[in-house]
Amino acid sequence: ALNPELLALLACPVCRGELDPVDNESGLEARPAVWFSLRDNIPIMLQEEAIRKDDWERGQRKKQSR
Repeated sequence: ALNPELLALLACPVCRGELDPVDNESGLEARPAVWFSLRDNIPIMLQEEAIRKDDWERGQRKKQSR
């Protein structure tokens, strides 16, 4: 589980907004519609790792190589 104190300190690297846990804390959601995966309960807060909400909802939890 994510530490609430850590979550309060984090901000989205894309929009600088607040983050909310999603999918039983398997990721973090930023508005508008950008989500970040957790690996070993560590948020991967890199802009290039951000996942669009529609991709996340389709089950994609890792950024696809292009």
